[in-house]
Amino acid sequence: MKKIIAFAYGFVALLLAGYCSAGDTLPPVKPPSAQLATAIFAGGCFWCTEADFEKLAGVVMAESGYTGGQLQNPTYEQVSHGGTGHAESVRVTYNPKQVSYEKLLDYFWHHIDPTVKDQQFCDVGNQYRSAIFYQDEAQKKAAESSKAALERSGKLAHIYTEIVPASTFYLAEDYHQDYYKKNPIRYKYYRHGCGRDARVSEVWGTSH
Repeated sequence: MKKIIAFAYGFVALLLAGYCSAGDTLPPVKPPSAQLATAIFAGGCFWCTEADFEKLAGVVMAESGYTGGQLQNPTYEQVSHGGTGHAESVRVTYNPKQVSYEKLLDYFWHHIDPTVKDQQFCDVGNQYRSAIFYQDEAQKKAAESSKAALERSGKLAHIYTEIVPASTFYLAEDYHQDYYKKNPIRYKYYRHGCGRDARVSEVWGTSH
């Protein structure tokens, strides 16, 4: 992942070395039951989007991947270089009895910067665009309604987040899954250096 700001300081190589151990690897997640539902979002770096959603009650798991492009079975290297049309995305598996799709939408908005095009925080390029990938008419209607409500509120000058039909979701490589758990030091350093939380607070306020 090409991070523009996160690794700008000279001592980062020493800081990052040696903090990831095999013991941090998590056991495989059991397949979701038929009573669960999924939602797909793109909010820039999928490490961060995945980590954010897995903190929300009712979310069973979030998986990093690629969607919205033309290339079949894309790799991280291909997507991160741009040109494939794919966005770094997250597929959220959740229990509708515990959290609604509308709640997921609200949570998503308040953890991204919708005011920029083809960029999220320090990551620049179409592959880091923000988007809601709806999977049926109900999700489309809910997403469009939530975006319209934000526009009417006047809180944001412009909203560039796309609302588009979902296409094939390709899982990212295994080392990207649960990256924030497997590599907590590296992840925290990247997230802080990228300015994600600072910008979210600037856009939405400290109580977002």
